[in-house]
Amino acid sequence: MNSRRLLLDAGNTRLKWAVVEGGIWLAQGSTPYRDLSALTPILEPHASCYIASVVRTQHEAQMIALLAPYSIAPVWLTTESQFADVTNTYLHPRQLGVDRWMGLLASRQRSHAATLVVSAGTAMTVDALSAEGTFLGGLIVPGMAMMQRALQQGTAHVADVDGVWQTFPRMTADAVQSGIIAALCGAIQRQYAYLAGVAGMPPDVILTGGDAETLLPFLDLRVEYVPMLVLEGMERVTREGKSK
Repeated sequence: MNSRRLLLDAGNTRLKWAVVEGGIWLAQGSTPYRDLSALTPILEPHASCYIASVVRTQHEAQMIALLAPYSIAPVWLTTESQFADVTNTYLHPRQLGVDRWMGLLASRQRSHAATLVVSAGTAMTVDALSAEGTFLGGLIVPGMAMMQRALQQGTAHVADVDGVWQTFPRMTADAVQSGIIAALCGAIQRQYAYLAGVAGMPPDVILTGGDAETLLPFLDLRVEYVPMLVLEGMERVTREGKSK
């Protein structure tokens, strides 16, 4: 049996992908949905393919259409209540986004300390994982672009102009950008303090997502930046053979 696997992390704005064999990463990258044909060089007939999807139906249809000529029938990964030593305590475990679940599994592979797992994407999630591997819960916050659009649509004088960070902004565009960064970093640092109190020691922090590099300089925390965190979780699940 060919152990080579194609992993597709279908996020809201981009598709991240990796080709792995055993525990070896052979290739990885990302592409917008309008350019999925860029993936054709890595597709092999009858290949094993696994998808973690949080996207709209039309994007899922695009992926299926891309794979069909190669007779690739993807396996759609789902959230579980338990994987190895990681326990999902969501009241309805399947309602936890599969991207968040894969991020937790990847984070547990990197650290066995209490860990704050932050994904700064279209929406930002801030998830708490105990040293025992228990998912304690987490926040969902509008991401940077979503916050900016809300201000533009809900107020009369906020233009679609990108600002820059200022401690005390004196231009509206800068005030918007600085306020968004402060709000998101504040949510992260507040949850960090809560988790530190529960754990009795400072937790590790793992950061991923498209806006991660924007937020990173403004966090007064020691942070590990992992761009392909969801794919790492997918690689773990598919390698250990416990996907459903």
